[in-house]
Amino acid sequence: MLTKRPALRLMAVLAGLSLVSCSSYDNSAFGVAVVGSAEDPFAHDTHLAAAGQLVRAATVEGLVAFDEAGRVIPALADRWIVTDDGQSYIFRLREGSWENGDPLTAESARKAIRAALKTLDNTPLALDLGGIEEIRAMAGRVIEIRLNRPMPYLLQLLAQPELGLEHGNKGGGSMTIARSGKLAALTPIEPSRLGLPGIENWAERTRKIQLRALPGPAAVAAFNDGEVDLVLGGRIQDFMLTRSVGILRGTIQIDPVVGLFGLQVMTDKGFLAVPANREALAMAIDRPALIAPFGVGGWSPTTRIVTPSLDGDLGTIGERWAEQSLEDRRAVAAARVRAWRPLAGAKVPADAGPVRLHAWLPEGGGSQLLFNRLLADFATIGVKLERAPEADGADLALVDDVARYPRAAWYLNRLSCRDGRGLCSQDADARIAEAANAVNPVQRAALLTEAEAELTASNVFIPFGTPIRWSLVRGSVDGFAANAWGWHPLMPLSWLPK
Repeated sequence: MLTKRPALRLMAVLAGLSLVSCSSYDNSAFGVAVVGSAEDPFAHDTHLAAAGQLVRAATVEGLVAFDEAGRVIPALADRWIVTDDGQSYIFRLREGSWENGDPLTAESARKAIRAALKTLDNTPLALDLGGIEEIRAMAGRVIEIRLNRPMPYLLQLLAQPELGLEHGNKGGGSMTIARSGKLAALTPIEPSRLGLPGIENWAERTRKIQLRALPGPAAVAAFNDGEVDLVLGGRIQDFMLTRSVGILRGTIQIDPVVGLFGLQVMTDKGFLAVPANREALAMAIDRPALIAPFGVGGWSPTTRIVTPSLDGDLGTIGERWAEQSLEDRRAVAAARVRAWRPLAGAKVPADAGPVRLHAWLPEGGGSQLLFNRLLADFATIGVKLERAPEADGADLALVDDVARYPRAAWYLNRLSCRDGRGLCSQDADARIAEAANAVNPVQRAALLTEAEAELTASNVFIPFGTPIRWSLVRGSVDGFAANAWGWHPLMPLSWLPK
């Protein structure tokens, strides 16, 4: 028996080596897991998940891009100027070519921009870009984007992955992609292939990125097992999994993002038909206690739809119910629930028990913690909350979106009737449309404030506070930085540490 053990161990090692050799995973590459579904990196539709956005940004560059710190940097355009009135952005394209060898010209870029904008029709991002009036090809490599009003956040929008430019059905990105099973292998392109000055020892200075999209538990397990050095795209539903990450394995990085995080009202039937009843739900929530189980420091609760103190915020809309204690708010809300029973008539008898609502939240332990808190909060006013299997058909649905630029318009466009996500306010949309045509910044800010007030009064969205975005980062990783956009491009990760 003793003589067989070394042989058995050798067989086990060889078997393990065989499994590794049959795997498509390359240990010499930099491994990244993005929380999501396996097909996300290879999707090509308009609404891309996190992995799809990262891949598109790496393989289909726009005029500008984001660096690892969330700053706008040159991409297809190597420089630009903005006119004094803020209504003209003039870009000078870099010397070089598209991936198919065609020269990068102002005319070809103009066509690519127009094509990219066309794919955004009927999306909130199209509303964000609604100030673009004309795109002009000027000199051979100079292009102008003219606006009908100032858009100080235009560069942030042009850096979005959806604004990546294609020519001949191919992008002009800094990386190529090859699929191997569920792995997306991204290889940095040597600059001379794009018509740019070459860089010596390119192969020795860069490495491939091997990216996988995995469910939250699998992504954290891959990090703990050393299979990947970076996990991106973490949201609140999987946040509790990060407790398994020891200090020696890496760090939990939380991006200081702003955006929409709360419940969208999905129906105007029954109890939710009355705006005051919808307000009662918002009044019942203990927002600081909502996130307390997660232990996230610096989280900012708010009762406002738009994150307070953004650029352009007039400060005329404050926190709701600021003069009332939580107990007082709940007393008012509970009275509305009781009063609704007799008014409902035969459809809902007064003795029919608590109001019942169904809320959709994505699967995950964090979602269950969040649901449990909402369940307890709503119970204090006589509302029974149950989980809904899907957003369609639910009474309430969790919205968890990071703002792409720090202006009120982003929030209001995401909750517009055009987005079609749930209940909306036609009056708010009318104010937003007026603001879109306002050239004067003060007038525009006033109209957006009116729109927020209209949307607030309609109580179609119940805000909690700022979204939570987290990453797992090995201590040896270069090319990653937490930032306000929650955006972590792949190209900076491909550079080998010096």
